Amino acid sequence: MAKIFSVVSRASLARLVDPVAAALLRAGVTPNAVTVAGTIGVLVGALGFATRGHFVIALVIITLSCLTDMIDGAMARQRGITNKFGAFLDSSMDRVADGAIFGSIAYWYATEHEPRLVAAALLCLLTGQVVSYVKARAEGLGMTANVGLIERAERLVGIGIGGVLWGFGVPYGLEIVMWVLGALSIVTIGQRMAEVYRQAHAR
Repeated sequence: MAKIFSVVSRASLARLVDPVAAALLRAGVTPNAVTVAGTIGVLVGALGFATRGHFVIALVIITLSCLTDMIDGAMARQRGITNKFGAFLDSSMDRVADGAIFGSIAYWYATEHEPRLVAAALLCLLTGQVVSYVKARAEGLGMTANVGLIERAERLVGIGIGGVLWGFGVPYGLEIVMWVLGALSIVTIGQRMAEVYRQAHAR
């Protein structure tokens, strides 16, 4: 699961993660298995709790599950391997996790008859997927799209902050966060498309 902890000191976290990664490798666990397990954890948090409005519990489970982002990467580095399927699996599981998180929020607000908040969650879901797709498609065409205001890490950190605000009873906290994330994602899509356009016409 890509980059969710890029806002935190990786050097500090590596001291905690590397021993865990080494222990898992000694036990015969593969990086891909950790990737899938992390995604299952996100699904449990999102589908099991966020769909019922238990956003704080969901946030804790999802955050812990996202630790696998660092663990599977550390395992791959310690094994000294570069696995294309592993990268493919990682990106695919990211999309599943993102869909579950924002889809679960949309579902909860639909049951609460809050169409405005449903729209905000669906906007985040749609634009987040497109942000990732534009980058992947650009790379598939031999170009890059590593630009933009917001990536997956910022979206997940942002929705986590929104969940905390909601848990502490801050009015409209989660809604405001979602609208901001959706707007920034739209800007990012435009920035990435402009970058690909520039590269395509520079050839």
